[in-house]
Amino acid sequence: MFTGIVEELGTVRQAGPRMVIEASTVAPDCPSGASLAVSGACLTVVERAPGADGAARLAFDLSDETLARTSLGDRAPGDRVNLERAVPAAGRLGGHLVQGHVDGIGVIREIEPVQVGRTVRVEVPAGLARYVAEKGSITVDGVSLTVTDVVDGERPTFGVALIPFTLEATTLGRAEPGGRVNLEVDVVARYVERLLGGSGPT
Repeated sequence: MFTGIVEELGTVRQAGPRMVIEASTVAPDCPSGASLAVSGACLTVVERAPGADGAARLAFDLSDETLARTSLGDRAPGDRVNLERAVPAAGRLGGHLVQGHVDGIGVIREIEPVQVGRTVRVEVPAGLARYVAEKGSITVDGVSLTVTDVVDGERPTFGVALIPFTLEATTLGRAEPGGRVNLEVDVVARYVERLLGGSGPT
């Protein structure tokens, strides 16, 4: 389980089915077998090797399912990724409950500078739109954010407000219109629908 509070920006050193990421902050606590959220997708460390300047290189095997359902296949060597270790049982829940199970891929449609930070509008797959609510929580590339508004329609979108700290500390500061992002909707919303007899994400 994660919280959507990014700990470090890692650097992709090798892309594709065997992804290698160089990191320093999270690496000492990520032996083989550890779970790590990589831009919102929960991956298993399969190998850890020394990197440059005291960092480590963490290797992950990306299954066909992961490559099909996330944007990790878009990454290239040199790209940055958001990293978060699993939250310890006694840790603080700074964001919201995040499983690291990507529900779908969104597309950034608008980025607008505002007085403090930026506002971003993301198109959400139609099957996930019903789980997105104003003032609710959503995870975008592993970052826990609050939805500012929702626009329904044939191509539903939601807005989020990014403060300067988030822009500096996560990959969202480098986001551009047309970019694809991993989305995880609030797990509570999914369970509520299930309890009420809904069918879940499509």
